[in-house]
Amino acid sequence: MSDTRYATVAVTGVTGALGSRIAVRLAGRGVPQLLVGRSPDRMPELPGARRRGPAAYGDASAMREALEGASTLILVSGHRTGRRLEEHATAVEAAIAVGVDRVLYVSLVGASPTATYLNARDQWLTERFLAGAGIRHTVLRAGFYTSTPASLADKEFVVSGPAPTGRAAFTTHEDIADVITAVTLDEGPRSEYDGAILEITGPEALTLHEAVTRIATATGRPYRFEPETLEDAFSRRWRQGMSGEQIETWISWYQAIEKGEISSVTDVVPRLTGSPATPVSDAVRWPSPNTAGGTP
Repeated sequence: MSDTRYATVAVTGVTGALGSRIAVRLAGRGVPQLLVGRSPDRMPELPGARRRGPAAYGDASAMREALEGASTLILVSGHRTGRRLEEHATAVEAAIAVGVDRVLYVSLVGASPTATYLNARDQWLTERFLAGAGIRHTVLRAGFYTSTPASLADKEFVVSGPAPTGRAAFTTHEDIADVITAVTLDEGPRSEYDGAILEITGPEALTLHEAVTRIATATGRPYRFEPETLEDAFSRRWRQGMSGEQIETWISWYQAIEKGEISSVTDVVPRLTGSPATPVSDAVRWPSPNTAGGTP
């Protein structure tokens, strides 16, 4: 445990895979935390951490109450609701209202107004809002998760999608959490990361066939990738009972890979953490098949 005295950090998304890892790392460094979310009863018990909520991003009064006393807000992006920008903006404005000094926003690699992946468009909107909100902030663009292909597999361990040749620099939750922790600990009146956009990627860009093959080797399970046409990708998901929005979002995920929009490899992980980015074969978290959000 460090003897350094840190200001209080509010962490959102702590019931999820990324937010929980960030909170655990900050607790290990002795950082006082406010764990903020809609379900306080599902939040982890950590030393130096207080649970705040229920507080949804779009509930201004609840967010102001939950964020009272924090110096930094780590804003892990919420689910795609059709009002993600409005919800994020409400949370940031609540933070400003109670004296939060800076916001660290977890966005997506490839975020832009014309991004193929629909979630990345939403993330860009929040980035633009933050740029004009008048608060210190850092944008942390997370790469596509290393674990996602495994969770997309069906019960036969087959990952299918319309991305036969595109590449992605898949990134582990652990590496993303380590980078966010490093930026969080660089506090004070100014940080070298104020106003920065940090793209957090894995060490290499892989095709889905290459990534899934490495997942099979790492897990000892017979994962394999089978490319689909766009028409087949739609039909199969429709038969599985997905909504039109879910189908569109997942197909856009594959298409972003196929178009190479998230294939860049950066040095952010080694530069900020002092350790090399984790290759797919060394990842430690492998979810069960058919557990990705939006699947039946």
